[in-house]
Amino acid sequence: MPARLPQRIVCLTEEPTEILYALGEEARIVGISGYTVRPARARQEKPRVSAFTSARIEPILALKPDLAIGFSDMQADIAQTLIRHGVEVWISNHRSIDEILGYVLRLGAMVGAHERAAQLVAQLQAGLDRVAEQAAALQHRPRVYFEEWDEPQISAIRWVSELISVAGGNDIFPERAVASLGRDRIVADPLEVVRAAPDIIFGSWCGKKFRPEQVAARPGWQDVPAVRNGALFEIKSPLILQPGPAALTDGLAALQRHVQAWAAQDERTR
Repeated sequence: MPARLPQRIVCLTEEPTEILYALGEEARIVGISGYTVRPARARQEKPRVSAFTSARIEPILALKPDLAIGFSDMQADIAQTLIRHGVEVWISNHRSIDEILGYVLRLGAMVGAHERAAQLVAQLQAGLDRVAEQAAALQHRPRVYFEEWDEPQISAIRWVSELISVAGGNDIFPERAVASLGRDRIVADPLEVVRAAPDIIFGSWCGKKFRPEQVAARPGWQDVPAVRNGALFEIKSPLILQPGPAALTDGLAALQRHVQAWAAQDERTR
């Protein structure tokens, strides 16, 4: 491996770990996020040195990383501390499907695996295109509410909103999805959801179990079509709330499965 490329990488979030393993560059990783689940073997092979908004700085420094990779303003304090200790840090801020694909290419280039990264992006894009083609055949598209936290209620981040569209649904809050910060996606008035009348509700409560019965019991929600028809489903956070390949494959597949089932039922009842 050329010395000019990073040899000892600490991944402060899950997606760089997932991508580096997919590219066959896992030997460069010396530390990972405690939230890492993909691939499963990473948790056995690599020390866990960070959460999301906190990190074990001394153990990270002991690993002598020549690059730390993180995500978003939420990790700004960790990045600042590592920089002050002389560690090179890359904080990405990719929020859309296209930006996720671009992130794969940039990370691949940083470790000298541009061609393999381009192949991975082509595979991911082909999968997105196949799902979009299937969605185009739907006679009706369900209205979808995606909730990534319950107290306060926070609606879908941008890449999730876009994946809902690829799967064949219509996000009821697309204007909120473009906001990068969770506080800007808060649904202050829960009756907004009632008025939007979603046909499907997805919950992915950032690591805690989604409780559809609690959602159904919210005041005024009993007449929401999704509640009335029992169309409330959990998608595990690691599948869709990490801006990496898993969201574009497994996360999208979960969305599509429920959208297609709704569409089939819709056709039978019309």
